[in-house]
Amino acid sequence: MYDVLLVEDDEMTREATRLTLEERGYRVHTAADGMTGLELFRETHPDVAVLDIMLPGLNGVSLAGRIREESAVRVLLISARNDPVDVVLGLEAGADDYVAKPFDGPVLVARIRSLLRRAAPAEQEPETTALHFGDLGVCPVSLSVRRDGKPVDLTATELKLLREFTASPGIVLTRDLFLERVWDYPWSGDTRGEDVHVQRLRAKIGRERIETVRGFGYKLRA
Repeated sequence: MYDVLLVEDDEMTREATRLTLEERGYRVHTAADGMTGLELFRETHPDVAVLDIMLPGLNGVSLAGRIREESAVRVLLISARNDPVDVVLGLEAGADDYVAKPFDGPVLVARIRSLLRRAAPAEQEPETTALHFGDLGVCPVSLSVRRDGKPVDLTATELKLLREFTASPGIVLTRDLFLERVWDYPWSGDTRGEDVHVQRLRAKIGRERIETVRGFGYKLRA
């Protein structure tokens, strides 16, 4: 049984979401504000944290950042505001995904399952010779990454993105391909979250290493 931390200040939404998740077999811990949510996170060590952005006191973006400082747990943001700035700030703070309100219960459950699949440890395989792209060295199996000989710390999502890039160097990869292979759901027309993750990866491995093909996708410079 997976543990889910749900931090939502609206009581009706909180209870309805809790019931939906419990019906799917999750153990749910709930809080109505950010500071209580942070305390509960430290007590329960959940597998996934679902955070409303507009929380009293410590808001969801700040809470995501505090959680990311302490743990690699998967973080999913939910928000009723149709403001891309909120989404970008949340993802930059360390969140892995977001869902806009109002959302259907099955959609939220599917996103949580996707996050848990991405968090599962990959089957161990033997090491192979590292691939080199300029100053970037990548082991294609373990995805240990070095830049100028120094280790590069990447999140699980960034590692999955890099795996797709290194498998097809010099080839333009579309945004819908990334959504299907990295996020495990089909293209929905909204790629803001995906673009933020790619930009974070570029900042870590060198912005010149990944080329943006406007309106289409990205490619790794061979």
